[in-house]
Amino acid sequence: MKEHMISSSPDRYTFQKDKYIERCREEGRDLDDPNVQALIRLYDDARDRAEQHAQDPEWQKHNLEFDLRTADWIIAKVQESRVYAQNLYAAMCNNDFQKQEVWPILKDQIWSCSWRYAGGIVADMRGEGDYIDWYCSGIKGYEASQEQSEWNMLTPEQQMAHKESTAFVSESVVTDDVREDLALLGWSVCQDVDSSPT
Repeated sequence: MKEHMISSSPDRYTFQKDKYIERCREEGRDLDDPNVQALIRLYDDARDRAEQHAQDPEWQKHNLEFDLRTADWIIAKVQESRVYAQNLYAAMCNNDFQKQEVWPILKDQIWSCSWRYAGGIVADMRGEGDYIDWYCSGIKGYEASQEQSEWNMLTPEQQMAHKESTAFVSESVVTDDVREDLALLGWSVCQDVDSSPT
């Protein structure tokens, strides 16, 4: 069986741990306290378990996450475009997927994940960050149109972030580009209704 390189982010599973350590420091708690250390170990163990799990051939079968994290061409698209990365994250949210092979179809076997987990998959594919970088990125809490005077007050980085975010789609939306790429990987969206943005 061919050995696959599974893309991963060195920061995956660190967001909650880092926030816990930050909170302990703010509260003046000793990081050497056995209770604090036990929770820190719990976060570290989660990362270790996930890495071990990813090497299990049974976990790899009919698993969209594995297929995404080992397909060089789709990883390259996720790394080259934050918009594409967000669109892939959004597609994984609130949707079920099925491998287009005989056994998964006959067994009605589906794959799905939580919004947080979807964000973590995208972070792993980009090789940076954690789930929080993508989590709820489709929820737009701003007006898409801005006055020119407001626009001019934004830094170039803020203007770029705004342009990117207007191309982001809501969680559960499957764009045509993502749908086509998933089909190339051998996956389809279950009960797929045309959910592309109009």
